[in-house]
Amino acid sequence: MRHSLYLCLLLLLPGVAMAQTAGQIGRMGFGGRGIAVGNALAGDASGFASPFYNPALAPYIKNQSLGLSAALMTQDRQLQFVELQTPLRPLAGIAAGLIRTGVQDIDQRNSSGYHISMVSTNEFAFFAAFGVRVGSKASIGVGLQLFRNDLHSDLPAVQTLGLDIGIGVHVLPSLHIGLVLDDLLAKYSWDTINQDGAGVTDKFPTRLRVGASWVLLEERLQLLAEYESSFSVRQIRESSVIFTGRAPRETFETRELTFHQSHFRVGAEYTLVPQFVIRAGMGRMEEFSSGGPRPSAGFMVEQPLGLLVTQVAYTVVLEPYALGTMHLITLRFFL
Repeated sequence: MRHSLYLCLLLLLPGVAMAQTAGQIGRMGFGGRGIAVGNALAGDASGFASPFYNPALAPYIKNQSLGLSAALMTQDRQLQFVELQTPLRPLAGIAAGLIRTGVQDIDQRNSSGYHISMVSTNEFAFFAAFGVRVGSKASIGVGLQLFRNDLHSDLPAVQTLGLDIGIGVHVLPSLHIGLVLDDLLAKYSWDTINQDGAGVTDKFPTRLRVGASWVLLEERLQLLAEYESSFSVRQIRESSVIFTGRAPRETFETRELTFHQSHFRVGAEYTLVPQFVIRAGMGRMEEFSSGGPRPSAGFMVEQPLGLLVTQVAYTVVLEPYALGTMHLITLRFFL
């Protein structure tokens, strides 16, 4: 059964195969607020942005809080978030969280097209971020991320550790700039020797992000923008046929190529009253011509429950490439 599955996969491979970029879970965003404003939060020093986006934002955390998020998605996909953040007054802050993504009910078939079983995939990303103010206008931070991918029951799960470094500067009282270097050292190393394959290493892209936040209208309106420059190393596997004596034999050669991509994101948040906020954003703006932009919108309602202040946020995202819409609910409890 196992070999029939791999035979089916091999028949679908072209002569030159390119590995997918690893670490997509860390590039999906975090929570309802971030996704609603297009994930353009590298420069957001409002105190409401998750330090997941920039560890240098941790010193601006205003209150201790616990956030829980869950998404409703098409194609049997699942997405959940949990985060705990707290200020370390007077100069620092810390946050930790977990992301889980997965695809359920994947129909596994053999090379003849017959159903074998239903399988699923799961990927997790745990992060911890710490930041401290440097003077009255700047901050720095460091984030650690632990990734785990359970791709298939016949493959051992893989783990890796990534490092994020962030800087933030108040250029003007109403303008804040953030700079982030993401996913340093992170890579997945797959061991497929027991499945008659070879070891494969998927390196995470090294990402440099620059973001800005501009506060207007007595801090009721916030405009956000972000640019990302991503460098990814991908393995190219080329096949060729050589003759050993008179018998042909297929051989494979693997080499690495470096690719560069640019990404643009924008977002906005407007406070109608302190208890009600509306949001909108746009991610993947560089892919307008190919059907890949990711518009989003949402709102937040704040309601005290006794002494416990609670925020409920709703976000809707039009996913790229006709995947449908994603609906995300976030509950945040201020402890």
